Amino acid sequence: MTEQTARVASSHAPARVVRIAAIALCVMTVTGCSTVRGWFGNSEKAQAKALTEPAPLVDITESVGVTRLWSANAGKGEDRLGVRQGPAVADGRVYVAAIKGGVRAFDLQTGASVWSHDSDLRLSGGPGVGEGLVVAGSLDGEVIALDAATGAERWTAKVSNEVIAQPTIGQGVVLVRSNDGRVTAFDVASGERRWFWVRELPSLTVRGNDAPVLGPGFVFVGNDDGTLAALSLTDGRTLWEQAVAQPDGRTELERMADVDGSPVLDEAVLFASSYKHRTMALEGPSGRPLWVSEHGGANRPALSPQRLVVTDANGTVWGLDKYSGTAAWQQPALARRNLSGAAIQGDYAVVGDYEGYLHWLRLDDGEFVARERAGRDPIRGAMVVADGVLVVQNTDGRVTAWRLAQ
Repeated sequence: MTEQTARVASSHAPARVVRIAAIALCVMTVTGCSTVRGWFGNSEKAQAKALTEPAPLVDITESVGVTRLWSANAGKGEDRLGVRQGPAVADGRVYVAAIKGGVRAFDLQTGASVWSHDSDLRLSGGPGVGEGLVVAGSLDGEVIALDAATGAERWTAKVSNEVIAQPTIGQGVVLVRSNDGRVTAFDVASGERRWFWVRELPSLTVRGNDAPVLGPGFVFVGNDDGTLAALSLTDGRTLWEQAVAQPDGRTELERMADVDGSPVLDEAVLFASSYKHRTMALEGPSGRPLWVSEHGGANRPALSPQRLVVTDANGTVWGLDKYSGTAAWQQPALARRNLSGAAIQGDYAVVGDYEGYLHWLRLDDGEFVARERAGRDPIRGAMVVADGVLVVQNTDGRVTAWRLAQ
């Protein structure tokens, strides 16, 4: 090759490279660009999926031992009805109700069956217990009162709508909250109706409500419009109302402010939490606000000597200072896991999730200390701690009892 030929070949080389690159680019345009777009699309989908799907459980270092004491069947559970069935505990016994299966009583420590009352009623929301009675309501508005010692029927009554909250019993009355915003008071001995109170419902509400709370001469009721009302136990008159959260927003969904979890009464102070991420402490006799926190949810709060523990709609668990409402800690690792309300067991808060897991968190800092599984179905109802034993009912009707290691 002459020097001139070499120069010509050299001058044509970049053109060939450009042509080859152009051909490759055309091939990629025809066969490969969808793949490139797929890379970016899949990444965006993965990010969106991560922001909408339940957070995967992370490994934890367990520092507290938890023992399952027993497991029992309450009957056919609520499944997807959203009635948040939960147990009631009194005098060393656990009482549970079922959509199909009636009412049953178990020994708190051993799980041994004490009695069962068969019923064709679709009992929902869980039973209430007190003053020698166990009372449950149904999806058709029937109310049945049983003898707590034997399970024998004492009286029946009827309310205007389905009952998906535990009845409240005390001070001579049985309070039944139906799903149309009505609270009805029955005489504890005879079942005769004493009075009723009605609160108009918003257009859109969170599915579920919870039991009224008794104070000396008072009945405290959380409402679907974000308010908390104090009623006279004597005749049901409204004594005061206080907005825990304002139902503001451009859409009905944004305006949902339900106070669905029962308020907690600690001496003369009430604690109530709203679906609109707001929690309030109030004076029970007057309704005067003591503090407000911008953290909260529709579930029942849990109270310890120093902390008020709430779970929000995003799956974050918050530990609030009981006296000021300041957030002492938050635990975001259970995001979008559809958490139950918290319960307090010793020095720990416990929450359940949609896969049936129970998570124990240290009250001081919110760190995980233990995890167990109470079956594979969701835990939606309020959990109960009595005599150091945690009792849980899942949506399949499975009841389990747990104790912390000594």
